[in-house]
Amino acid sequence: MNTNKECLDKMSSMHLSGMVSAFKTYIEQDGSSGPSYTQDELIHFLIQSEWEDRRYRAQQRSIRNAGFRYHAQPEQLDYQGDRGLDRNLVQRLLEGSFIDQASDVFITGSTGTGKSFLASAIGYQACILGYKVYYATTSKLMAQLKVAKAEGAHLKELARIEKAQLFILDDFGVQPLDAAARNLLLDIIEDRHGKRSTMITSQLPVAKWHDIIGEKTVADAILDRIVHQAIRIELYGESLRKKKKIQS
Repeated sequence: MNTNKECLDKMSSMHLSGMVSAFKTYIEQDGSSGPSYTQDELIHFLIQSEWEDRRYRAQQRSIRNAGFRYHAQPEQLDYQGDRGLDRNLVQRLLEGSFIDQASDVFITGSTGTGKSFLASAIGYQACILGYKVYYATTSKLMAQLKVAKAEGAHLKELARIEKAQLFILDDFGVQPLDAAARNLLLDIIEDRHGKRSTMITSQLPVAKWHDIIGEKTVADAILDRIVHQAIRIELYGESLRKKKKIQS
């Protein structure tokens, strides 16, 4: 049996897809103008290829599981114009240290100013860095949790949110919270406070969040845990969606 084929078959049976691809490349280039490896270099090349392949697949799986609204990447962010988008601050967020520090982030601004896109880009980069991210729009999440609670299954989803190193709650404040949504949000914030990062986007300034949450005691309990130390980004300008529509 051909030794190379035997090696490839064994690599495949062990699900070493990165190593298989690298070894095939090595075989095809052997004796040609491709790189020449010593035994140690070849072993390193194969192991490094497998490691990179697994890391890439883990990143893509993390991005899929996060459930982002937009397929946004950091290089797509637009810093031009007077939008209130501080490149230095965004770059620090993209490095992920705020997640290690369990810091919260608020992104506010009028509709269409790019809040969700920015949050998704930061979340995407967090996935690339190896963090677990959970993205949800407020209305859909609350509806989902209410149904799950009625079926006695909401604790499983709350546990998933709690485990996420970065939880992105998008479109907060589009509509006032009812009693059930208030209590669910309080559960989420209590579970995460001081342990995990929460990012919230909203059309409303933070000063109006108390009214949106509703009942004073619950609103105080939620906001007292997240407001004081949060990193804040306020976006300005005309709607980017409207601007793109006019340009097209």
